[in-house]
Amino acid sequence: MGKQDAVLRMPHEQIEEIQLAGIKETVVKCYENVPFYKKTFDETGFDPYAIEALEDIQKAPFLTKQDLRDNYPYGLFAVPLKDVREIHMSSGTTGIATVGGYTEHDLEIWGDCFARGIEYADGGENDVCHVCYGYGLFTGGLGAHYGGLSAGCTTIPMSAGQTERQIRVLRTMGSSILCCTPSYAMHIADTAIEMGIDPAKEFNLRVGIHGAEPFSDNFRAELERKLNYKVLDVYGLTETMGPGVAIECMEQEGLHLAEDHFYAEIIDPVTGENLPDGEWGELVLTSIDREAVPVVRYRTRDITRIIPGECKCGRTHRRIDRLHGRTDDMLIIRGVNVFPSQIEDVMKTFDQVSSWYQIVLTRDQGALDKVTLKVEINPGFDFDEISAIEHLQKDIQSELKKALAVAVSVKIVEPKSIPRSEGKAKRVIDLREGIR
Repeated sequence: MGKQDAVLRMPHEQIEEIQLAGIKETVVKCYENVPFYKKTFDETGFDPYAIEALEDIQKAPFLTKQDLRDNYPYGLFAVPLKDVREIHMSSGTTGIATVGGYTEHDLEIWGDCFARGIEYADGGENDVCHVCYGYGLFTGGLGAHYGGLSAGCTTIPMSAGQTERQIRVLRTMGSSILCCTPSYAMHIADTAIEMGIDPAKEFNLRVGIHGAEPFSDNFRAELERKLNYKVLDVYGLTETMGPGVAIECMEQEGLHLAEDHFYAEIIDPVTGENLPDGEWGELVLTSIDREAVPVVRYRTRDITRIIPGECKCGRTHRRIDRLHGRTDDMLIIRGVNVFPSQIEDVMKTFDQVSSWYQIVLTRDQGALDKVTLKVEINPGFDFDEISAIEHLQKDIQSELKKALAVAVSVKIVEPKSIPRSEGKAKRVIDLREGIR
């Protein structure tokens, strides 16, 4: 048993007591120390001193990413800057970045939360944790690093890039836990194979903790085959902490929330109304013991659901399902809502194609949206068999039309022709004028 086992198996009634006490403290702290929260609570009539049950948090207003941007850089900090030990930021690809601050207490929680994934995999002091998420302002590298240290692992801070060097270290230094994006793990595996190395036999890996981007069951199965290990999904975001908010156990049937640190709701993304367990909607998170930048009802934009019932592993913290997509990743094609995950679901039914794809959106002269799916053929299939490739393209197009109710043009491309990334894979290329 790991050092956190008692926490992870406590009766859920006890977890809810911890959550209620933490929420009571958090909303008052936000109201008394953060002008933004005082203003929004007062404007919406939310009384932070009147929380008596967990459901009362539903009376509080939502916090959005735009609110974080509007308060850049320190407007949502609830402690003086002198008490903040570390700062991380989102990429800020749409303009102003969102800022996450951490006290010593926050950093300890972060490490403990990520370490749970290692504990789920029966990991600890006998493991070598190989971290090749990017270090720096991105939360992935240091989040996994702190998790490795907290779990007692020997931790190697490789960071991303220098793939051939990564492979040398994986072959020679006994790395047993790999932490990076799933697409980079696949890139490592494919590069090793190209170098004449069989990673399934020559690496010592037994577990991969992969997140920061969605990946399909088919992609997971291919990773597990090539690297001969078990892949666990990890969820987190800069606005609430970083990786470790939820992590899969070895059952691979949903991600266990760190419910002693976060309270989760699922809402209808259109109406904002709360949804019951089992129904898909947008994940909303409230931190219950974060000091530097507590969040109250943060709209993550991530689409998931609370999985009803207890996990077969015996741990009592509730599970969220693997992400179905994001409300802001949803593509509107000729008036039809399409998630990239729906396209992946169709692709995985064709074993002739790999998990590498890109969705390219353009607009024709008649101002109609056009979708082209570029997908790589698997190396075992003959790309020069033109008639077979054309037939396959038509079959995939037909299945996509049935699933999406919108036409998608399919272009089968050669293996390794879609660019690889050391970080998050770029799955959607939107070339429609005026749409970004």
